[in-house]
Amino acid sequence: MKVLRTPDAAFEAVKGFDFQPCYLTIKDPETLTPMRVHYIDEGPRDAPIVLMLHGEPTWSYLYRHMIGPVTAQGLRAIAPDLIGFGRSDKPASKQDYSYARHVAWMRLWLETLDLKNITLVCQDWGSLIGLRLLAEMPDRFAGVVLSNGGLPAGQRGPTAFKIWRAFSQFSPVFPIGKIVQGGTKRRLSAAEIAAYDAPFPDSSYKAGARIFPSFVPIGDNVAVPDQLEAWKVLDAWEKPFLCCFSDGDPVTRGGQRLFVGRVPGTANQPHTTLRGGHFIQEDDPAGFVSSILKVVKP
Repeated sequence: MKVLRTPDAAFEAVKGFDFQPCYLTIKDPETLTPMRVHYIDEGPRDAPIVLMLHGEPTWSYLYRHMIGPVTAQGLRAIAPDLIGFGRSDKPASKQDYSYARHVAWMRLWLETLDLKNITLVCQDWGSLIGLRLLAEMPDRFAGVVLSNGGLPAGQRGPTAFKIWRAFSQFSPVFPIGKIVQGGTKRRLSAAEIAAYDAPFPDSSYKAGARIFPSFVPIGDNVAVPDQLEAWKVLDAWEKPFLCCFSDGDPVTRGGQRLFVGRVPGTANQPHTTLRGGHFIQEDDPAGFVSSILKVVKP
């Protein structure tokens, strides 16, 4: 497995993300290839953990407006970069990625750090991976705050997603920063768009970002059996599970209906609707933080 690492110099111009980078090296279970995972770890070491998982094609920078307000409440905020994204290492071939592999990689990272008492905060692919982690080791998790994501298991995907998936596979250009801008209602600055581009100095670094949309288990997908097994855990999940989807995401709008009333932990939770597009961390970070603080206390 050939693995790329974005040079540190690529991140020197990134502003407003002055958190100390942390790194942990894991080994791919199949090939034993070492890969470095980058993560932000702020707040008291012994405090309840708020695990912020990003999705496609972003990185932990997405949570820059939320990490400080969460730690200011006495909580520990941890925001990793998925393999293939951000400051984490990036396998160079699309064939080196799979949904199952990503779950395995993040499980190794989480278990090596021995994280416990976790409230999962997730959106987009952060939920597809995060909810699978929860299903595999539920004792490590204390709650969930879900926005603009889900755990699909063979359903038909919306038209907007099918268009996005085709674009990711066939477009000759794949401008990460502009893609993020397309999923937000707020106008990002040129510096913010550049920060989303920073992990990908050229197209060779974008294999993970390109292939991720094809892994979403809609229709007849290889991951559907694993998704159904994970749903068995969620169907019995009684710990807090709060949904705060946005009002302006054409892909996931209304997705809370798949959870509220089905997952026992959604009962009596203050579910809310946030204002913004797909990347709600850019459009309504304060609303997202408010939802987190309704679930987890220092």
